[in-house]
Amino acid sequence: MTTSKRRPAAFQQDPRLVRTDDSWLHLPNRWGIPVDVCAGTDVPIESSAIDEILTVLATADTLERLGAVTGHTEAAISRVVLTPDLHRGAGIPIGTVLQTRGALLPQAVGNDINCGMRLETTSLTADQVRPRLDALERRLRHLFFEGGRRIALSGLQREALLRDGLPGLLGAGAPERADGVWSALRPGDAQLGRIHGSRYSTTNADAFRDWINSAGGTSYDSIIGSVGGGNHFAELQYVSAVHDRQAAHSWGFSLGQVVLMVHSGSLSLGHQANASGLDQARAAWPAGVPLPDNKIIPMMPDGRSAPARRRYLDAFGNAANFAVGNRFFLSLMLRAGLAAECGELTADLVYDAPHNLLWQHDDGQVVHRKGATPAGGYAETAGGPYAMWGEPVIVPGSMGAASYVLRGHGSPRTLASACHGAGRRVRRGAAAQAGDAALDAFLRDFRVVTPLDHRDPAVTRRSDVMAAWRRDLKQEAPWVYKDIGPVVSSLRRAGVAEPVVELRPLLTVKG
Repeated sequence: MTTSKRRPAAFQQDPRLVRTDDSWLHLPNRWGIPVDVCAGTDVPIESSAIDEILTVLATADTLERLGAVTGHTEAAISRVVLTPDLHRGAGIPIGTVLQTRGALLPQAVGNDINCGMRLETTSLTADQVRPRLDALERRLRHLFFEGGRRIALSGLQREALLRDGLPGLLGAGAPERADGVWSALRPGDAQLGRIHGSRYSTTNADAFRDWINSAGGTSYDSIIGSVGGGNHFAELQYVSAVHDRQAAHSWGFSLGQVVLMVHSGSLSLGHQANASGLDQARAAWPAGVPLPDNKIIPMMPDGRSAPARRRYLDAFGNAANFAVGNRFFLSLMLRAGLAAECGELTADLVYDAPHNLLWQHDDGQVVHRKGATPAGGYAETAGGPYAMWGEPVIVPGSMGAASYVLRGHGSPRTLASACHGAGRRVRRGAAAQAGDAALDAFLRDFRVVTPLDHRDPAVTRRSDVMAAWRRDLKQEAPWVYKDIGPVVSSLRRAGVAEPVVELRPLLTVKG
């Protein structure tokens, strides 16, 4: 397996972590909750993320108090798995898989509900695309940031998407004004069997009635088709190495082939759903029980809180459905740009996978993933297109670095989960203060499409605008992320997932 020459700083093991073997660490805690960290000796683990997860584990005390009041004494945190890209989040670390019994924890999913990855193969090669990168950059800036996407949606289509996911949206049909990105849609594009959850269960879309009725009819939508901020992106890549020839062939990969990768989620809808969920949890909180110090507020399965829980799960499902549709349109936008500059192409979905979501099981267990992707094996994929190989696991590197597609093994030790990327090693605030020389060198070698054209003389004369643009890019530069090579090696050595192909970027679109 090829790895980057750049290596992370020497591993400094937090004294609270006990190494059990080359690929695993264990975090002892006073609650006796099993907490395992999948990370090789060359993957740095942020101590502040360990501080944060210990604070999260105190939710066990909260569940015990709630159980005494509600009678649900079985409520507990039953298992925690931390992936190699573990780093501090907003209350709960990114890279956390948290299994509970008899309780929902909205914050263990976070604001960007169903943030995930979508990957498509194309009929183009890197040699066909490289000579057109200048024109592609202009075309994609217009499509993504200058009104070129023109995604017309009716109120009926918006509601169909929120209630019934991508099947609902496509079942409602293209609008009468099917120009813009809609024109890139082809028969058979849905490929619903290759989406991990193409429809999330809801009973209504009332939480987003304003968005549904926002234009009083068919209008060009201002939200769907947005990349989002932070580490979200839409990227043109090519297959640079094949590690598992049989799986790669089965999934449609070939050396030099151009692929489309999208990382985005539910945008403002996810934030609204999570905020309303916390409001519902507070409203259902038993009188006389103090709110938890760690600000993590569980939802219990008792009858008193059932209406609040249903409202949250409906909004949650609406946002999850929207996220799948958003990634679908973002991939259509990449396709439209490529077709306009490089000629007609075909594209096939490899997989669309979530990494901020929860799964409720019949036995009362709930698996919450925040910044962690499903990595099912043969059992989890039986009867589907991946039954011979295991679930596709998409692990992007940092901007400008390699990404990997792996096949999952359904590891019980990780609750059939893997990391969703390399993971940050430098906090955003510190990254923004970095010097300019490394960023200048990076921009000379790599192409980033942003709303601002940094080559435009009218823009370069604005030192304040350029400074803000550079500050934002520094926060997502390659050197603020862990090296992807050791992260992927950790997954392989731990029996979590096996590499299939390695992908290298040609161009990245950042919001």
